[in-house]
Amino acid sequence: MFYKADGPHGLAHDPFKALVSPRPIGWIGTRGRDGSVNLAPYSFFNAISERPKMVMFSSLGRKDSQLNCEETGVFTASLVSRDLAEEMNRTAVDSPYGESEFAFAGLETAEGELVDAPYVAQSWAALECRVTDVFQPKTLDGSESSNWLVFGQVVGIHIRDEVLKDGMIDMDKANPVARLGYMDYADSANLFSMTRPRWVDTEKS
Repeated sequence: MFYKADGPHGLAHDPFKALVSPRPIGWIGTRGRDGSVNLAPYSFFNAISERPKMVMFSSLGRKDSQLNCEETGVFTASLVSRDLAEEMNRTAVDSPYGESEFAFAGLETAEGELVDAPYVAQSWAALECRVTDVFQPKTLDGSESSNWLVFGQVVGIHIRDEVLKDGMIDMDKANPVARLGYMDYADSANLFSMTRPRWVDTEKS
């Protein structure tokens, strides 16, 4: 099948997010200027740079996470393991501003070492970030999209000792959760590894 992206597709649900998958989940922790804490999962999230280390998340409309990021200039991104998937899902609730999703989901709050923002204490890893940019991307006709992009530079990294093995992250133990399409998620139950080829090696064969 083929359809124009802004036209009818004839399917029961829009397949776009199912096509661009799996996607990592950034469990974004923030604190408002009033001292309230917020925790929300974003599957439009990813690493975008290694030098310096940077991540981004995208918010459909102005939500609490994006507002707090603009007000305070910092956020955390906790990473979700399979054993915390249900708690992560609970934090997607449309709670009023000022209500703690940490408390709602029964999660322990940990405080950043370098930024004034909370993260999930039980998470297998968490990133402390300082905001570098917040904007609405332009569309083809020059208008602003309905999404807000928040970019942050990673200034601190937490990793639980139990997921480290031989100086590397044991992905079986971390068991990260990714978002697929619709209501579907995936974990690392099925893993395989591949080594990136080098052109110099192909010339020898």
